[in-house]
Amino acid sequence: MSEIPPKDPAPAEDADSEPRPGRVRKPIGWSTIIIAILVAVSAVLVWRRDGADGVLDILTHDLSLFGGILPRVLAGCLLGAFISEILPHEKVSRSLGPKSGLMGLLIGTAFGAILPGGPFTAYPVASALLAVGADFGATIAMVVSWTLIGYGRAVAWEIPIMGTDFTLWRIVISLPLPVLAGALGRFVYVRLYPKPLAKEDEN
Repeated sequence: MSEIPPKDPAPAEDADSEPRPGRVRKPIGWSTIIIAILVAVSAVLVWRRDGADGVLDILTHDLSLFGGILPRVLAGCLLGAFISEILPHEKVSRSLGPKSGLMGLLIGTAFGAILPGGPFTAYPVASALLAVGADFGATIAMVVSWTLIGYGRAVAWEIPIMGTDFTLWRIVISLPLPVLAGALGRFVYVRLYPKPLAKEDEN
């Protein structure tokens, strides 16, 4: 009988790729339990003060609010899923990955500044970028830039209420902050999740 040819060994992971922490998200964690306890305590306090009618009034209002928010959450999650499938992993990793350096932080900052929409858009997009090769630093720069510099809120709310001079100076002063936050996030991430040594380096 002829010998069965040995199987080719599985290709080793690229040592240069950024390791991802193998953390599985649980549907119920400590944060969910704490929030549930706070909700139960608050409901009891409202029931003792206003009776069952007060509790039902709050529940009715919250269900109406939840019904209005749910389509936005669904749309944001779908947007993040589609973006993670559409974006080319190699280009994202090269432009926003751990080796992108200062340019990656600047790209993340610029992208966050022009990203439209609210949190239902920004956070799914940030999650999608992480999934396709962006590192923590560039993604942090994007989120901080969207929070501080985002043009949508500046045009719709800040300029009409606070004036053009205030808005422009606030944006100019905020410009370095996303880059600094991204650099700090990249520095901390590398030390929390150090890259495994390649086999040739161990020998």
